[in-house]
Amino acid sequence: MYSEYVMSIADAPPADLRELAERSNAWPFEEARKIVARLQRAPKGPPKNEVIFETGYGPSGLPHIGTFGEVARTTMVRHAFRVLTDDKIATRLIAFSDDMDALRKVPDNVPNKDMLASHLGEPLTRVPDPFSNEYPSFGAANNARLRAFLDRFGFDYEFMSSTDTYLSGRFDATLRQMLTAYDQVMEIILPTLGPDRRATYSPFLPISPRTHKVLQVPMVARDVAAGTVTYIDPDTGEHVETPVTGGRVKCQWKADWAMRWVALGIDYEMAGKDLIDSVRLSGQICRALGRAPPENFIYELFLDEQGQKISKSKGNGLTIDEWLRYASPESLSLFMYREPKAAKRLHFDVIPRQVDEYQQLLEAYQKQDLKQRLSNAAWHIHSGNPPSSEMPIAFSMLLTLVSSSNAENAETLWGFIGRYRPGVTPQTHPRLAALVGYAIHYYRDFVLPAKTYREPTAGERAALIDLRDALSQLPADATAEQIQDVVYEIGRREPFLDQSGKIKTKDGKPGVSLDWFNMLYQVLLGQEKGPRFGSFVAVYGSRNTVDMIDGALARSA
Repeated sequence: MYSEYVMSIADAPPADLRELAERSNAWPFEEARKIVARLQRAPKGPPKNEVIFETGYGPSGLPHIGTFGEVARTTMVRHAFRVLTDDKIATRLIAFSDDMDALRKVPDNVPNKDMLASHLGEPLTRVPDPFSNEYPSFGAANNARLRAFLDRFGFDYEFMSSTDTYLSGRFDATLRQMLTAYDQVMEIILPTLGPDRRATYSPFLPISPRTHKVLQVPMVARDVAAGTVTYIDPDTGEHVETPVTGGRVKCQWKADWAMRWVALGIDYEMAGKDLIDSVRLSGQICRALGRAPPENFIYELFLDEQGQKISKSKGNGLTIDEWLRYASPESLSLFMYREPKAAKRLHFDVIPRQVDEYQQLLEAYQKQDLKQRLSNAAWHIHSGNPPSSEMPIAFSMLLTLVSSSNAENAETLWGFIGRYRPGVTPQTHPRLAALVGYAIHYYRDFVLPAKTYREPTAGERAALIDLRDALSQLPADATAEQIQDVVYEIGRREPFLDQSGKIKTKDGKPGVSLDWFNMLYQVLLGQEKGPRFGSFVAVYGSRNTVDMIDGALARSA
């Protein structure tokens, strides 16, 4: 989905595409223009021949949708940058795992908690794998999970391990710079700490050669020339001198982030709203090390059903696999594209809308000019080359069909689809076939357990009887519009008349409120809402709908 750079329209001259991109208000282009401006204000010298994007991952917990979102959004900005620069400047995306961080607490959503508790304080790549013996460490196991789902979505990225990078010496030169700038770093961080933490803070966290734990201890001596620091072992009281290079220490979080930006030459990185202060302080440390910090984009947090921030260690919110059980990867990418600076609930009930809106965007794309396409989320989701729109039925309609027929298999649904759209089969429409599977899963897991039919009032029973009789008289080939007209006409009565005066009709007759349609779904299907009722009847069949109304009337007799 993301692995290739493709221009959005084959016959659009690159200059025209670039000119429109330079004026587009789509947020990936706004972000990409910041990187272009960064290159333009760089000090004189050889032009930068590579722009490096970074995303970070803390493998103390399982990868979650927030992790996916950061990579997906960064990929969108990366593609926008390539369009703005005619793909003349090489780009890389580093997915960095902070796997040398200490295990500070036992996550709620992993097995073998007692074993993990005995390794608290150790780097994640020294903590045994709690899941199996497949990987050498907890960090390695979670890194594998991260890479598996990034690969699953076809992201173009370079994985980088903190442990490997520290041990290989790649950070050594910058770590020595950090040692030289030690006092400046302390002046940046200490005012932000409380008295107790201030007394023990150091940018460097030694790795104890005795216990292998990451130590949060103050430095009692520094030797810049030798590249060493000295600390007091908290258990033995001995003075221990250790190099800051070769993986003998790791940096504290904010110092580590800044050190990474400098050592790897990072130009762009996103961060959640909860890290605003960290971004600011790490930027100051970056400047103390002699380099401008990367361009940053602060996005709002994802919230769970209760409005709490989703967390890797808590395991609240949705996982990647859970979303993909109920919807396509593209629908998840759309959720990430939309309003990145607005806090959003990330729960199961947001899925159906994302699925249908993604399809609507594909349909709109085919009718848009190039300027409009650059503002279409589908263009950014598919790196400028969205697929054609071939979805003859909406996801919300499939969910209602499953609900109305209590379908337990795809064959039942395809029976309705085939009658409504002759010639449409799983073979001719594989994306629709996937959607059918998603709908069945979603119905079984969420709709069915919450299904509650309410009894109609006396007035509602009378309206349902009239609707049954009217549908019985329709010809078998009645269109969705003809059926909707009948449904609307039957509902044009009290208590369903629009009292607000906001609903205008072409014939000047009184409008019908949503209460009429909500009643149909609540009484007939046991759910609060559904798709346009006329369209539903066209797919489900008038005879089936009449039987459903008879069943509802019998239940409440």
